[in-house]
Amino acid sequence: EAREVSRRNRYNPQEQSTSSHVETLLKGNEPIIAASDYVRACPQLIAPYVDGKFIALGTDGYGRSDTRAGLRSFFEVDRYHVVIAALDALARDGKINQEKVSEALMKYQIDTNRSAPWRE
Repeated sequence: EAREVSRRNRYNPQEQSTSSHVETLLKGNEPIIAASDYVRACPQLIAPYVDGKFIALGTDGYGRSDTRAGLRSFFEVDRYHVVIAALDALARDGKINQEKVSEALMKYQIDTNRSAPWRE
């Protein structure tokens, strides 16, 4: 996947390339988990500007819950699902054992047989 080239770098090929603020803050190859109360497409917009594996979580809908906490839980963007996403990304990169993901799923009582929330 090619990284997005900034307009400034594209129009100044003779100058040393510069990095965006996002590139500077999120440099490196570690996984990045971006959680939002908006649709996943919102945080996904910065994915081309970072090198690490980018996982966007969001509430791809509305009106499903009477509280913010209920909404986050339904759309799998609460603190427990953020932890699962981070552990899974680390396990897939070989940085931790996959067993840690399974342990967290049990600890946080995540229903692994539930269909994706945006399909319900």
